[in-house]
Amino acid sequence: MFYHDKRTQYKVRVEKPNPAFARMLQQAIGGIEGEMRVCLQYLFQAWNARGPVKYRDMLLDTGTEESSHIEMLATAVALNLEGAPLSVQEAAIKQDGVVGAVLGGMNPRSFLSAGLGAMAFDAEGVPFSGAYVVGSGNLVADMYTNVAAESTGRALATRLWEITDDPGMKEMLSFMIARDTMHQQQWLAVIEELGGTAALPIPNSFPQSKENQNFNYAFISTNIDGTGTPEGRWTQGPSIDGKGEFKVLKAEPYGDEPRLAPPVPEGHAQKEQMTLTDSLLGNIKDSLS
Repeated sequence: MFYHDKRTQYKVRVEKPNPAFARMLQQAIGGIEGEMRVCLQYLFQAWNARGPVKYRDMLLDTGTEESSHIEMLATAVALNLEGAPLSVQEAAIKQDGVVGAVLGGMNPRSFLSAGLGAMAFDAEGVPFSGAYVVGSGNLVADMYTNVAAESTGRALATRLWEITDDPGMKEMLSFMIARDTMHQQQWLAVIEELGGTAALPIPNSFPQSKENQNFNYAFISTNIDGTGTPEGRWTQGPSIDGKGEFKVLKAEPYGDEPRLAPPVPEGHAQKEQMTLTDSLLGNIKDSLS
């Protein structure tokens, strides 16, 4: 069950409406780095959670908070579109730098489809996709995914903060950046509580004795020019989980050349494709014997 308070989680105010900035805020709503992604990601992880109930409750709390961030951003989009003169859009097009060159003003759908409001799409008008949402059922795997989501979300919010000159927007984004900081720490704290690097590899419930022991801690170098592999923490010394030793292997083929049977008649390939070579026919016979 969810409840709603009419007041936003943090104040949203716009001193000078800017349709171009409203378009950019859409990325923080419906983009892959946006709040819709983390909101649904945390909620689905919670709804599917099995095990200690405290992790489900924490995810529910944070997913619900993220819905408040969507509300703030949607309000900010509407306020930036409200009563903005055409001159504001023209100034955005003419301004120096990359932002001005790319923008070209607001997305017309913000008016045509939403009546000067926010929509569930990104800055380019691409609809939000549920494919952005990750909920694997493995708590540690999900936490690492959540850290990455909060990291890219925080990077986006800091870029938006740099772009805007509106004091109200800077203040709102400063709050959201702070929440991203906490959420990164929160997910890392769960990983630490569940064993940290000792919880690797994920899932740790699969017996490592069943892995191919020649390759489970080997960096495979595919560099063909012979200059060698750049040395790093991942090429030598103890593995991060402490369960192996890093090494380097030069890439080489361990399998055979693929040999496929001819096309089935019902597939209607060209008749020349239907002909078996002697070597291929021999391989097929060998595989069947």
